[in-house]
Amino acid sequence: MVLPEGFALPPPAYLLPLALATLLVCGALYARRPPVGELTVLSFAPWMAAGAGLHVLYVTENAPPALAPLLGTPAVYVSTFVLAGAVWLVGAEVGSGRGASDRVLGAAGLLAALLAVLWVLGAGLGGLDPFWPAVAAAGSVALTAATWAGVRRGLPAVAEATGLVGLLVVFGHLLDGVSTAVGVDLLGAGERSPIPLAIMEFAAGLTPALGGGWLFVIVKLAVAVGFVWLFADFVEETPAEGFLLLGFVAAVGLGPGVHNLLLFTLGG
Repeated sequence: MVLPEGFALPPPAYLLPLALATLLVCGALYARRPPVGELTVLSFAPWMAAGAGLHVLYVTENAPPALAPLLGTPAVYVSTFVLAGAVWLVGAEVGSGRGASDRVLGAAGLLAALLAVLWVLGAGLGGLDPFWPAVAAAGSVALTAATWAGVRRGLPAVAEATGLVGLLVVFGHLLDGVSTAVGVDLLGAGERSPIPLAIMEFAAGLTPALGGGWLFVIVKLAVAVGFVWLFADFVEETPAEGFLLLGFVAAVGLGPGVHNLLLFTLGG
């Protein structure tokens, strides 16, 4: 079994409208073809955080019952994409000038992320504990800075081609790795995904005193840098497709990482 615990499709009454909305947004985006660049992916980043916050509401049973089926795994990824894609389309229609659609997408994403985070924190007022999440976030930033400095020195062409999107990929996956390690080794949290769990159990068997999170952080770092290196030429040859694919890679790290920080802040 490779799927995380809790992975389930929403009921048909939600699944069919969600699938239809996804097809409509994808079709409209294909027809409209808004410009895609480095700024586009960066503008999607706050939407990744917003989706993470919505999923925390689902996990902690604080989501409105009418919306809860859309916020589980994997539905929350699709639901967030539909919202972000619709905003992107609106930005492409009403905006004018270079990067207008990206600015609309990013501004709306920041608002959505802020509202989602405030909603999550409001659900846990009186019981918030942000110390270890803050440590995990700070550690992720420090490791990202050191890693990206190494990439710029050792693989300058890769760093130049992928730019801030490559940096986002590295940060997102290190945030996921470090926050998971902190949660499992220091907070006693459980890991829902079988593959990370197997990695950490193997590492814990090698170094019981250190726990198992350290190896997961190394694996996530290697995966992130590996993807950035693999996609560098693709980004140079076809920037739109390359940046979008790198954005997807960033999302599967940044989303779970933000989810961990918020969940642990609530004591989950």
